[in-house]
Amino acid sequence: EELMIPALDRAVYFGDGCYEALYLVNGVLFALEEHLDRFYNSCRLLKLPFHLTREELKAELQKVVDQTDPDFAGLLYWQASRGTYYRGHAFPPADVKPNLLMFVRPCPLDPFHKRLKLISLEDTRFLHCNIKTLNLLPSVMANQEAHARGCDEAVLHRGSRVTEGSHSNILILQGGTLRTAPTDELILPGITRKHLLELAQENGIPTSEQPFTMVELMNADEIIVSSSGTLCAPVGEIDGIPVGGKDPENLDKLQKAYEHKFLVETKQI
Repeated sequence: EELMIPALDRAVYFGDGCYEALYLVNGVLFALEEHLDRFYNSCRLLKLPFHLTREELKAELQKVVDQTDPDFAGLLYWQASRGTYYRGHAFPPADVKPNLLMFVRPCPLDPFHKRLKLISLEDTRFLHCNIKTLNLLPSVMANQEAHARGCDEAVLHRGSRVTEGSHSNILILQGGTLRTAPTDELILPGITRKHLLELAQENGIPTSEQPFTMVELMNADEIIVSSSGTLCAPVGEIDGIPVGGKDPENLDKLQKAYEHKFLVETKQI
């Protein structure tokens, strides 16, 4: 209730900035270093002159962590905008510093074993999906459409090619291989996606980072939704059609491996 945002913050009228959100539990920021890597890369791609060093930003994030209860579990969110300046499409003068906003909110992890319901929609976003930018209106509209239809998420596609979810990455298990789209300009390089690929390889499951189609998605042995709040959730329905459920062994192997990783790294076991 005490947060204040300047009226001329470029985030307000351009969505000019980038953000990160990670899971906080037991005072531990899960996968912090990887989220910092992606944040600074987003700043670089946006040519946003973020003024805090990595260690300085970590110290600011820790101040937020220190104000939470020891048993708090939820998301820590932060964003950097290009700063406060009169509206104009060109970047503001070099002496205008970025603005930093941070907060936490309670957010339980989605249960691993609930099979999600999805809808499919044409991906109408711009060609900078690899940047974790504040410009999320097409994703908001897609997710709202999913909720309006009583579903959990929307899977997006450009023509026949599957890209990702409205706020998640999409992976499939097919023929014993874990497949997901390559990290080009059409998808966000998800931290959870990266972890799943690593865990698959550690557990003897081959991986592939090549495009796949909607037909391949609908016929996949298993479909997985991954994000910071949904580590490895299986899909049971897309557009009202039952899907997945044909490789429970490898799905269970990935879910148990991720659950163990999360519990160990957040000092819960």
